[in-house]
Amino acid sequence: MKSCAVAHECGCRHASGEFCAAKVPIFSNLANEQLAMITKRITRRRYKKGQVVFWEGDLSDRFVIVHEGKIKIFRYTREGKEQILYILSEGDFLGDLSLLKKGVFQSNGEAIEDVSVCTIAKDDFDKILKENPEISLRILESVHDRLEKLENLVQTLSTKDMEARIASLLINFAKNFGYKRDDRIVLDLSLTREEMANFIGVTRETMSRKLSSMQEEGFIELVGNKRIIINNLEDLEDLT
Repeated sequence: MKSCAVAHECGCRHASGEFCAAKVPIFSNLANEQLAMITKRITRRRYKKGQVVFWEGDLSDRFVIVHEGKIKIFRYTREGKEQILYILSEGDFLGDLSLLKKGVFQSNGEAIEDVSVCTIAKDDFDKILKENPEISLRILESVHDRLEKLENLVQTLSTKDMEARIASLLINFAKNFGYKRDDRIVLDLSLTREEMANFIGVTRETMSRKLSSMQEEGFIELVGNKRIIINNLEDLEDLT
């Protein structure tokens, strides 16, 4: 079984002096004094690539900010197949809605590259909410956004053919993780082909074959196993 990293205390600042809590949208409007109070309640945890951050059913007793790296959030189907729900990257957070009422994690989280997270215990987070009640509303807004993404995933899995699913996945990655180079969009992914397939319910072989086909048709360029370059996003959108 994959193990979790041992937590240790940290000051939780960037080299530039910015508080890591400021990277999270729900804290973005707080004053430095408020951010400093939050930072005092933070513990840093580090996880190596492949380590589990939490298991489905674990007590959700902490608020977790992704400081560096990426975490895949997934569940297992009845057949035991991994279904990836979404990817958390720098500035994202988890443990949100369950912190408003004591609960458990409804999915699993695993580091897909070396990860550093900042955690806040539930009791401390309760104090933060009492001092800054507007944060609760922002949490609910974040939950709404994630539910919307999951609804889009369900629609993709149920109504689109293989090529459209893969095109939708690449578009999603482009919007969340891509960066522009000339007139193209570069994706430096930490996911294997199998993990990409697990996002949209296809086999690894189908994913590899369809990506190669898209490259031959000029939609994308494959560079090694981790980089995908989208030549024209609008052309890719036409496939969906």
